[in-house]
Parts: sequence; structure tokens; C-alpha cells
Amino acid sequence: MTFRSRAWFDGDDEVAMSHRVALRLDDADRGKPVVGIADTASALNPCNIGFARLIPEIERGIRDAGGVPARFPVMSLGEDLMKPSAMLYRNLVAIELEETVRANPLDGVVYLANCDKSVPASIMAAVTTNLPSLLLLGGARAAPLFDGKPLGTGTDLWRALDERRAGRMDDAQWRALERTLSCAGPGACNTMGTASTMAILTEVVGMSLPGTAGLSAVGDELTVTAYRTGVAVTEAVLADERPASRLTQVSLDNAIRALAAVAGSTNAVIHLAAIAGRLGLEAGLARMDALWRDIDLLADVEPSGAGLIHDFRRDGGVPALAAAMGDQFDTTALAGDGRAWSEITASAPAPTGVIHSRTSPVATGPTLAAVFGSLAPTGAVIKTAAASPGLLTHTGRALVFDDYADMRERLDDESLVVTAEDVIVVRTCGPVGVPGMPEWGMAPIPRRLVEQGVTDMVRISDGRMSGTSFGTVVLHVSPESAVGGPLALVHDGDPIELDVPSRRLSLLVGEDELARRRADWRPAPTRHLRGWPRLYAERVLQAPDGCDLDFLAAPLPETRPFIEPVVGRS
Repeated sequence: MTFRSRAWFDGDDEVAMSHRVALRLDDADRGKPVVGIADTASALNPCNIGFARLIPEIERGIRDAGGVPARFPVMSLGEDLMKPSAMLYRNLVAIELEETVRANPLDGVVYLANCDKSVPASIMAAVTTNLPSLLLLGGARAAPLFDGKPLGTGTDLWRALDERRAGRMDDAQWRALERTLSCAGPGACNTMGTASTMAILTEVVGMSLPGTAGLSAVGDELTVTAYRTGVAVTEAVLADERPASRLTQVSLDNAIRALAAVAGSTNAVIHLAAIAGRLGLEAGLARMDALWRDIDLLADVEPSGAGLIHDFRRDGGVPALAAAMGDQFDTTALAGDGRAWSEITASAPAPTGVIHSRTSPVATGPTLAAVFGSLAPTGAVIKTAAASPGLLTHTGRALVFDDYADMRERLDDESLVVTAEDVIVVRTCGPVGVPGMPEWGMAPIPRRLVEQGVTDMVRISDGRMSGTSFGTVVLHVSPESAVGGPLALVHDGDPIELDVPSRRLSLLVGEDELARRRADWRPAPTRHLRGWPRLYAERVLQAPDGCDLDFLAAPLPETRPFIEPVVGRS
């Protein structure tokens, strides 16, 4: 067959010669497909740093399958250090990947992704370029013991924070927690955070090899998977098998349902919408809510359960989950190795521990819900599985915060006038507001209330929260406050009604008063005058549309052509 890279390398003129020299092709390599390795390893990103040891295995797999490996560096999106949020740069990395692939002689790609935003960025680029490709996921970090219990990264930190703020954890215990976290080593969070959620969904939609989500970040299994992924992508190039054949509306709907079955990160709602937007598929909040309604919680993993992602993998992983979901998972969809999921689920182990059957779920659904109403005209999201059941129907007065630093300071002020019945509103932290939509939505419980034993309150935000977080938190309120959404009009003391069973979020203020406030509202001055943040704020879509840039999302598949470069002198 004719490979894309041959447009660069075939011929005897000076252009083809210089291209062959640049990639150091010898006679034995000529005519073979070139498979790129998109390397996101970085010392600034502990989740992805382990890829450095896996690249030789990927290269060996590519060569053994008849290809030529070509590693190239990619901006690494790490949640731990990037401010205000790695989410600000997800679209930038998707652009970087798309343009690097477009401009170079690549016939297929192995995308190295692990930390939260590196995964959707890779999938967005992969489905846009539509070259044979798979993701290699870097696995989850270890779970060292703390106070005799395996430490769940993220989730246990948030719980410890409340203990410290309540005076029940002293300085010595806090330092001991830090030392224990440092011992966890490389890899993604080991709870059902965004990284683990996206690893599962990547496998569901056929963009990674089946049975690989939840692997340990260290050890032989991941090394073998790296080799197999190199082989599989090279074989896909030879067979001309592309992501569009796997990532269809059927597989996307499977991912939406699987997200609910594991009570996964609410961040995945935005990422699935962005991926759908690149493909012209449907993943609106109304559709998601309809697909979530009859899905029970089948994965007993923190923060909505008790286990860790390693336990999920040992209990059969995604194949066992898909089998347990039964007719709620369409097994005609294709997995990452090209097989139908029906073939994979036929040999999947029966649920025995962390993965439950539908007849004996961890909890009844829905685990996620979309709400609409006067405070969220185009929708908002709540993870009901991590919320307090008694707060899912609640009316309280608003306590409003426009600034993150101010919120953290005032919530620790013992003189703050607040009750457990109040509704904390955190705004100006949406896609445009910061920009980048950081994970500021799970506001801490006010210190005075924590000391009284309060563990949850209704919190409402146009921002996001970590997948490792928990509580009755309504997120992604749209339109966001920075663009004049109703959230911008809320005043302290306004009554707000949350009614999750009715899928309603309402600001109980008269229309005349809201009209007066709307007439007085003015957008905040632009935070960034140049560079990527300015472009992002000017062109980013709202959360229900995936927070992609408006010129990258495609309304229909036929309107998203991948334009090949003209190959000639550079």
C-alpha cells in the first residue's frame, strides 16, 4: 500500500534526499511506514514522567511490526504544578499534536498520555487527524499505607484537609501525610479521578488496547503494553485501520454510560463533549442525562466507593465492567485491537469484588445528573454518587465568592456569617473567567462549620472540581458568569433551589429584579492582553460544548477535512 510518508521520501531529487537524510533512513527503512511517538514525559509532570522508560519498548514494537519509529516531544499537561489549570492548555496541546502530525511524514501515531488533560488532548488530535493511532496510558501510582490504610491520592488529601482545618490533625500528622504522598511514586492518581476515568473511557472508545486501564505505573505489565501498543499501531497502519472506524456514536454512548457506571470524574463530561465536537457526534447534556438515568454504580472505587483503581484492574478492568453492564454496553463497538467488544466480554471474568453486577450494585443510580433552570439555562452537572442524598433537594440562601483567594481566606474566618443551610456560590472561574476553568468548584466547608461537624453543603460553581473530590457540588454552570450568565446576577442572601430529582437549578428572584441587575452588570476587564490565554478567552466554547475553541469544533464530519501539506522544499 502507499503510505503517507512516501510523499516525503520517494524520488531521487534533492528534496526527497534531504528528507531521507533528516530522518536518517537507511536502505532497509525505505518504503516502511513511519510511526510517531508523541512523548509527553516531563520532570514537571509526575504522572507522565515514567514514559521515558517505555519509549524503547514502543520503538522495539514498531520495528518488529515493520515500521520506523520517530519520537517527538509534546508539551506535558500536569495537574500538580500548572496554574491556573492544565485545562487552559488542553486545546493548545491538541493543536500542537494535530499540526505536528500534519506537517511531518507520519503514517501513524502512538500518543503517550496519562495526566488528566493529556488524554483528551491526544484523543482530540487523533480523531481530527484520523491517522492510525492508539494512546498508551502511563498507569496509576502506588498506594502506600497511611494510618494503616492504602492512600488514595487526591481523595484522602481532601479528607485530611478538613481534618486539619477542624483541628483534628496536628502538624506532625500533616507532615507524615506529605511524606507518604511522596512515597507513592510516579503515575496518575489511583482513585477514580479524571486520569483513571479518562483511561477507562479511552479503552471503551477503542483508543487504547483492551484490558490496560488501571495498570500500575511501574512494573512489567506496562512495559509489555508499551511494546504491544507499538506493534498494534504499526499493524493498523499496514491495514489502514483508523480511529473513525472505532470512535462512533455507538462507542461514544458506551463511554457516556460507562462514565456513570464508575461514577467517574465530572471533567470527563467536558472532554467527551469536546471529542464529540471534533467528530460531529452528539454528547449534549440532555443526551448524557438520558443515558445516565438507568445506570447504577458498579465500580467500588474512591471517592464514591472504597477501593482504588488498582483493585478495579485486578477485578477484570474495563472488559469485566463492560460485561457487567450487559445490554447497557453495546458490544458491537470496536475495541482498540480491532475486535468487537462482544468477543472481549465473552471471556471477561465475572465480577467478584470491586466491580459489581447489576443485580448487586454498589449503589443505585443515577450517579451523575444534568440540571437546568433559571440559574443554568444551558445546563450544569452534579455527581450525585459523591453527594449527600439529603441535599439533592435543597433551598438555601446564597453566599457568593468572586475570587478564589478571597474565598479560601473568608471560609477560614471564624467570624463569617454562614450556616449549613446556606448555598456557597463560587463564580468567575469558568472557561473565560480565569481563563481556563480551574478546579475551584469544591469550595471547602467553612472552618467554623467543619469544627461543628458539618461535612457537606450545597456548592454551585461555573468552575470544575477534581475527579478525586466529593460533596454536593453543582459544576460547569452555563452560561458562565464571566459572559453574563445568570450566575453573575446572584447576590448574597438570594434563595437558590436545587432539585436534582426534577433536574432543576433555580434562582428564586423575580424577573424585574433580575432585569435591573442585568442592566447594571458589566464584564470584568480582560485579564490577559496577549498570547494563548487571550486567544483562549476570546474563542473558547462553554462547558456543555466541551470548552474547545470555536474554530476547532466541527458541526458535521464532512466539514473537518485534514488538509495535507504541500511537500516540497521547506
